[in-house]
Amino acid sequence: MTDLGYASLLWALLISIYGAAAAFLGGRFNHQSAWQSAQRSLFASFGLITVAAAVLLYALLSRDFEVEYVAQYTDRALPLIYTISAFYAGNQGSLLLWAWLVSLFGIIFLLQNRRRLPDLMPYAITVILCTQVFFLILVTMVSNPFQRLPVPPPDGQGLNPLLENMGMLFHPPTLYLGYVGFTIPYALAMAALITGRLGDEWIRAIRRWTLFSWLLLAAGNLFGGQWAYVELGWGGYWAWDPVENAGLLPWLTGTAFLHSVMIQRRRGMLKVWNMILIILSFLLSIFGTFLTRSGVLSSVHTFSESALGPFFMAFLGMGLLVSLGLLINRWDDLRGEEELDSLVSRESSFLFNNLILVGAAFATFWGTIFPLISEAVRGVKITVGPPFFNSVNGPIFLVLILIMGICPLIGWRRASTNNLMRNFLYPFVGAGIVTAVLWALGLRESFALIGFALCAFVLVTIFSEWYRGVRARHRNRGENYLAAFINLLGANKPRYGGYIVHLSVIIIAVGVLASSFYKVEKEVNLRPGETMNIKNYVLRFEGRQEYNTASKKVTAATLSVSNGEKPLGTIVSEKYTHRNHPNPVTEVGIRSTLWEDLYVILGGWGQDDSATFKVLVNPLVIWIWIGSVLMGLGTLVAAWPEGKSPLNLPEEQK
Repeated sequence: MTDLGYASLLWALLISIYGAAAAFLGGRFNHQSAWQSAQRSLFASFGLITVAAAVLLYALLSRDFEVEYVAQYTDRALPLIYTISAFYAGNQGSLLLWAWLVSLFGIIFLLQNRRRLPDLMPYAITVILCTQVFFLILVTMVSNPFQRLPVPPPDGQGLNPLLENMGMLFHPPTLYLGYVGFTIPYALAMAALITGRLGDEWIRAIRRWTLFSWLLLAAGNLFGGQWAYVELGWGGYWAWDPVENAGLLPWLTGTAFLHSVMIQRRRGMLKVWNMILIILSFLLSIFGTFLTRSGVLSSVHTFSESALGPFFMAFLGMGLLVSLGLLINRWDDLRGEEELDSLVSRESSFLFNNLILVGAAFATFWGTIFPLISEAVRGVKITVGPPFFNSVNGPIFLVLILIMGICPLIGWRRASTNNLMRNFLYPFVGAGIVTAVLWALGLRESFALIGFALCAFVLVTIFSEWYRGVRARHRNRGENYLAAFINLLGANKPRYGGYIVHLSVIIIAVGVLASSFYKVEKEVNLRPGETMNIKNYVLRFEGRQEYNTASKKVTAATLSVSNGEKPLGTIVSEKYTHRNHPNPVTEVGIRSTLWEDLYVILGGWGQDDSATFKVLVNPLVIWIWIGSVLMGLGTLVAAWPEGKSPLNLPEEQK
């Protein structure tokens, strides 16, 4: 079976190379038979890669330990759901998944647009197939998932215990989908540069693909944060780890593109800038894949060191050179049709938003690669830790929140003084009231107070925009307020879907600010029957149990929890050691409410039955996860197809 899988990959590689050449020649010489052959090549290569993926999945499920990849990432005690997730647990399987997703997305994109964009599609498919060729080279020549062992072991090594978590089912797949998704906008952007068709046609065609990729990258990062929170046992959800940063980088540039492209569609401006952002988003997606798989930086998320690094660097360098060459060649054709009329305008606020987002991306990129630079220059790998990222990106993100509130309040082209005073009054009052209330409640952290005030400013802005739109429909059409609200959302989905996304960002920001500045923690050693106090909670250590499973030795500590005289139940915190992995793994005990999380970590234990606990109270963490769900809803609304009937609203509401 494995021979069939490897042969399928080899044939897929050869057919993909042929298809890329045929697609380019078909577009260059308007040769329809070559173009038709290229399309068939894309379908054929997808079928062959699917066969290879099915063979690997069968090997995992049948526990074929003659296959090195199966022996490395499964064992006989591994539950079925994690056996399936082992498909992308290592380099070989995840790269095969990358190749399969590129091919799948290429087919979907082809079926969507081959009649709508006949001049652009041959070149876009060329880029997609070239990307597919790169990953097929990796899985056939460098990181073969079907490599066999001369002497198969009786049982496998099993997954890393940290991966035996439900987050394994959501975090890697969504991140891969987001990374791969940016291939499609990039491919069409390159096709537009090659053909010189640089109007809005390609922009309209990639909008939903960009939203799709952006949302899945956001989901991947948030799923990863939730995974770290419940699995790694350190009390946090974001550590500015190199691989975490790599997932954030294309999301930041993708966010900038989704904002600035609105200016291009409305005013014909920022065409060069938008091309640069698409190029950066794709290359940073490849960079993130490179960081995870090369082992050049230390991270709990990376795979082991491999020979993949030079191949990724060569692909990144080639992609950058080709992209910049095409961009420079079309520079004059990409000149904006108009210029900024005023610095006090919605266009300028979008542009400033873009600069801040790219600044955050650059700061994160620099901090991430600095260990490599320091090692190359000084021979010492100097790691940049969370204090650097927090001190640089913290203020940047506060400015982004401020711009998020300002932008909807400023008109296009040039804002009048009366317009500014009228629109800014209520948001400023709302921010002032929230600041005063929080100060009266005893909150004194200046950075947090500024953050909460800015969040209030944006919230009032969003609700004011909703209210003005609903009131306009109520007056002009006689709709009741509920119907006006629903119809307003349906009539201008991109705008009001965007407001829902902004609302989700504010909810996430409130959760981050509260949990970062107002968490309480205490470390204690308790004997059975002893208690500890933290905030309003009383925790009583009930005892410790040890037991074995098919693959683990588990130590569990139980604490009863009460709030004053009111019992709240029990919390169990565990440590276990996997039979094939000597490092102990922590399973934290968490009691979540809308207000705060009680978070208990079992640190260790002594011969006298005592145990050491680290206990944290993390405020509003659950709002981060609530905000992430709302972000998905808002993105789906913004991406939903527009109705054909125009919106009959006053100009200020359009």
